[in-house]
Amino acid sequence: MIVRPVRSADLPVLIELAHSTSSGTGLTSLPPNEARLAQRVAWAEAAFRGEAEKGDADYLFVLEDDEGRVVGTSAITGAVGLREPWYNYRVGLTVSASRELNLYRENPTLFLVNDLTGNTELCSLFLLPEYRSGLNGRLLSKARLLFIAEFRELFAAKLISELRGMSDEAARSPFWESLGRHFFKMEFRQADYLTGIGSKAFIAQLMPRFPLYACFLSEEARKAIGRVHPQSEPALAMLAAEGFSHQGYVDIFDAGPVVECETAKVRAVRESRTLVLAVGTPGDEAEPFLIHNRECRDCRIAAAPARMAAGTLVVDQATARRLRLVPGDQVRAVPVAAESAAELCP
Repeated sequence: MIVRPVRSADLPVLIELAHSTSSGTGLTSLPPNEARLAQRVAWAEAAFRGEAEKGDADYLFVLEDDEGRVVGTSAITGAVGLREPWYNYRVGLTVSASRELNLYRENPTLFLVNDLTGNTELCSLFLLPEYRSGLNGRLLSKARLLFIAEFRELFAAKLISELRGMSDEAARSPFWESLGRHFFKMEFRQADYLTGIGSKAFIAQLMPRFPLYACFLSEEARKAIGRVHPQSEPALAMLAAEGFSHQGYVDIFDAGPVVECETAKVRAVRESRTLVLAVGTPGDEAEPFLIHNRECRDCRIAAAPARMAAGTLVVDQATARRLRLVPGDQVRAVPVAAESAAELCP
């Protein structure tokens, strides 16, 4: 398996993958819309060529197997909200108290904010179900972090990721049913789809600006605030292991958590090393590494057993071939597992 930049030739399979995601609630940033996906591919190609400003940069990656089949996607948005408004709810607290009546109430309150504007977003993570085994999911997700480590100047000082919130098998979101539907008069799927194709003006036009007391929502909706969908729990666990945490921001449609971390404090960014590639037998001491060929336009990232030795990273011939590298080339690498990173530190 290899993670590489998307190409225009990948558009047909991207459309297929987008339709696969839409069988559930889908991915907001990967809508089954050919025109929007073609636009994303064009933006990505410009970004990987170094021809996009941070606000327009969309680094869309694909996961490709050894037969050349594209089986998954992930992406990095250089800076959110610089071209289109970026909305979240911040979960705060409003306190009401009366000495005379001996009453004290704490009310969780939702504030509509643009606080996360300008941050770099990790998004568009999707892997076909039949490939969700071994290192594939971790490679697809964490490859983005290794790319950011190599090209820090392209990205913001903080990384964020919006995770899918609670919904049932019919794509019914309790948070949407209790709040959003009253203002938008449409199904959750439609609102999510419109956001995904860039039609965000309706949010500013229809979303209430005043703080919303969570006590007015249904009990099911209140319980959904900040909770991740069960299918997104592995993604949350991977991000948490890298240092991401929930700081009170949620999605405005399904109340899924937004997790965040300072870029410099992300484990894969902080602990990655530049090493010289050596080809041989990694041996019994080998552990899974993420390995990047240090290219941008021709980026290739793999996950494979490797061993560090005197400033080199020893990999087998198949891994070197996937990376299109030869002995003596430089790579950026970090152990796949967060708990292994401490072994690289003095």
